[in-house]
Amino acid sequence: MSAPLARTGRRLSAWQVVWWFGFVSLAADMVYEGARSMYGPILAALGASGLVVGLVTGAGEAMALVLRLVFGPVADRTGRYWTLTITGYALTALCVPLLWFAPRLGAAGLAFATAMILLERLGKAVRSPSKSALLAHAAGAVGRGRGFGVHKALDQVGAFSGPLLVAAVVAGTSIWAGMAVLAIPGALAMVLLAVLCRRVPDPSVYDDSPRSATAEPPRAWLADAMGAGLPPAFFRYALACSLTTGALVTFGIIGYHLAVDGLVPVAAVPLVYAGAMAVEAVAALVVGAVYDRTGARVLLLVPVLVAGVPALALGGSVGLVLVGVAVWGFAHGVQDSTIKAAVADLVPAHRRATAYGVFAGIQGALAVVGGAGAGWLYDRSLPALVVAVAVSQVVALGLLVSTLRAPD
Repeated sequence: MSAPLARTGRRLSAWQVVWWFGFVSLAADMVYEGARSMYGPILAALGASGLVVGLVTGAGEAMALVLRLVFGPVADRTGRYWTLTITGYALTALCVPLLWFAPRLGAAGLAFATAMILLERLGKAVRSPSKSALLAHAAGAVGRGRGFGVHKALDQVGAFSGPLLVAAVVAGTSIWAGMAVLAIPGALAMVLLAVLCRRVPDPSVYDDSPRSATAEPPRAWLADAMGAGLPPAFFRYALACSLTTGALVTFGIIGYHLAVDGLVPVAAVPLVYAGAMAVEAVAALVVGAVYDRTGARVLLLVPVLVAGVPALALGGSVGLVLVGVAVWGFAHGVQDSTIKAAVADLVPAHRRATAYGVFAGIQGALAVVGGAGAGWLYDRSLPALVVAVAVSQVVALGLLVSTLRAPD
């Protein structure tokens, strides 16, 4: 870490650090999950097609993942975990409220909204490897499955309440006012983060993970970004998980489907998303606790869940779509919590930010293909989309089984 532990004042416990990180994520998730719940309707209102929605949301997820290849090694090389974490959160806190300007820019509105969405996702890429590395230290002292699970559950409280706030504002005013109001939780997230950074400048003091006994030879940055020296089991695991990430259609497509097909009023789309976020919170807690008891075998459930999403969430009835959204939320909750816990168990502590960056980069490469492919197939043939996702998940399940049988 970049700074020694402060010697003054009473140190927070490991659980308190996990909870503080959770509260930061709660406030930040109100911002970007509140916005993500409306990305489909926002882009549709600005003239986007289904393909454009798929490209923008898929590219956004890819940026949030692939660019961690840059910021993970940067964090490990410089030790500026807190600086990168704060910078990334600041991008999200600023870019989402600026979507308020999009309809006021005329023909440039769609391009501006696309830029803000992508910059918000860039913020995710900047902060995530560093934040996950900081959190992994504290979570290691309480059980990583439970630590990441509790953090994700708090994160999901924000992901649930943000869309509810947006829905209330949109119902009373407009989509764009719903974006502007998210400046409030964004400011709160930055204040909480600044306080936590001051109280706990070096979370590595909570971590009993063994340190490298011998110095590693220096590597070029590109070698670091490609994961040189990381164990083979990590790469097998990353590929298996990335196939599930790439095949899980974005909520942008689901929200677009709900709005364009008139299944629910536009103001109700964030409510549907909020329900998915509640399911995510439950999934993170339940699967995180199971992971600490049984290990990574619980992750075999993910490809099965992902395979069923398109047929349900893109169906022709509201009831079917809601079931699909619940399945989508459960799969997403496991992907964004327990899967990360397993990464921390597969690599040395001093290379975790790099590993999270490489892992996310592999995920992102498949996310952009999955997002664009899902949008293209949605416009042309829903049965083809269902079959393509199912086939990809059979492959993912086979890879994951193989990885768990031969972890070394």
